[in-house]
Amino acid sequence: MSYKKAEALLATVIIARATSLLIVKTSLGGLATFNLMALRFGIAFFCLLPFVRRDLKKLRRSTLMRGGALGVVFFAIIAIELQGLRMTDSSAIVAFLENTAIVLVPLAEAALRRRLPNRESLLCAALALLGVGFLLLRDGRFSLSAGAAVCMGSALLYTAYIILTDRLSHRDDPLLLGFAAIGTVGALSAAASLLFETPRLPETPQEWVGILLLAIVCSSIGTALQPLAQRYVPSEKACLFCALNPLATCVMGWLFLNEWRGVTGVIGAALILSSILLSRTAESG
Repeated sequence: MSYKKAEALLATVIIARATSLLIVKTSLGGLATFNLMALRFGIAFFCLLPFVRRDLKKLRRSTLMRGGALGVVFFAIIAIELQGLRMTDSSAIVAFLENTAIVLVPLAEAALRRRLPNRESLLCAALALLGVGFLLLRDGRFSLSAGAAVCMGSALLYTAYIILTDRLSHRDDPLLLGFAAIGTVGALSAAASLLFETPRLPETPQEWVGILLLAIVCSSIGTALQPLAQRYVPSEKACLFCALNPLATCVMGWLFLNEWRGVTGVIGAALILSSILLSRTAESG
């Protein structure tokens, strides 16, 4: 896969994940957290099975272990994300807070490699973060709910997930790695739902449509294919694509929930796209 195709795939993955916030906010509030996750990732696991069936003979114990490690981290991310979404009025605010990984990943990578952050990476990250900030301005100020700290916890975990995916995606078949990760999330969610909740199936057509969209679009595409994309896109670059998450969330909020962000939204979108273009220009130079 070429670098440009990997970037396009990663952008698709991030945007697919962004739709999950809107779906949960609008149609799945009646399902408990782990119950929702078990249905979402369980269905996604079986949706992916036909695509990986021929490669299952190559599935090694090491791949299961590494995919399991990714799955454990992603399980925590989604559980915290859903809790933050229940505590916060705006799905865009949740997307912004979680995707402060834009700034955290280059800093974490620099610390892990014991070197100063690359200036171009920091500039691109700052532009992207500023753009996200403009997207979420309303009446000249931010309005954060009590769920802000919860969402920041998700951001720290998402930072770890991006870096861990970068490390592990080079060691195994990335699609099998994503498949193992989704299976792990589904199994952990089912166990947690049985232990702490009273699980149930969706009861309305709206709930079924929401679950199927989460499973097929957000999980099968948005989770399983991230290791494949990150095999070719380094973590410092991949984190910039996190900015597409709140951008997509704001656009979908405008289209489906009539949440127009005004002039500041246009400025924010321009800054985010500029940060991604600048990162590619700096790399090619």
